[in-house]
Amino acid sequence: MPHSKNRILSGMSPADLRALQPHLRLVELEHGRVIAENRQHVHQVYFPHGGILSCIVELKSGFAIETSMIGNDGVFGAIQAIDDRLSLNKVLVQVPSRSSVVEAAVVKRLADLSPDFRRLIIKYEQFTLGQVQQTTACNALHSVEERTCTWLVRMYDLAGRDLPLTQEFLAQMMGVQRTSVSGVASRLQAEGLIDYHRGKVRIVSIDGVQRRACECHEAVREQYVDVFGKVAAETFPEASGSIQV
Repeated sequence: MPHSKNRILSGMSPADLRALQPHLRLVELEHGRVIAENRQHVHQVYFPHGGILSCIVELKSGFAIETSMIGNDGVFGAIQAIDDRLSLNKVLVQVPSRSSVVEAAVVKRLADLSPDFRRLIIKYEQFTLGQVQQTTACNALHSVEERTCTWLVRMYDLAGRDLPLTQEFLAQMMGVQRTSVSGVASRLQAEGLIDYHRGKVRIVSIDGVQRRACECHEAVREQYVDVFGKVAAETFPEASGSIQV
């Protein structure tokens, strides 16, 4: 069943999934597609099967920074649908994939009827908040090299070793100068940890990249396990690259 490639859908009770499944449809999420704008109502809920959705805070100055990533471990739009909230971030497709999509009204109706489903969505929101808090601390306290490696490890967990990624985009998401990221990428490539060519990054040695990262990538993994349990974190290791807990 294709919808089971998303861990939130696979974590639903059989009864709740049966209720939701007739309303789910499959869509292709192309690179760069914006699925939500800041301070706009959310009309659709996305359950990615892979790839990465980036949650981005944009400033009036034109600068932007990524606060969290969503892959097949999560969902975008569910908590907003439940409480009729606006999206507080711009959300775009960083790494393309398929996604299960459902109208927000359907999610709200199911959450009103099923305490189990509502708890599941709230648990993911708790994890997301932890991820944002960890990112805030990381941006304030760790070096550009540590942050870059942590960012690559998180992407590896969600999307595998081959990533469509420009240095300019990476610098923007981290809120640093492109030259800083370029220097880090050059060192990692010289050491044989990554291969970078024409806007594509291949992680050659994830162990080597992890050793250069700060502790934040491990903290995010542990937060997921704390919220959902070890079994949930290991549900689809083949789809996410290598979830290590």
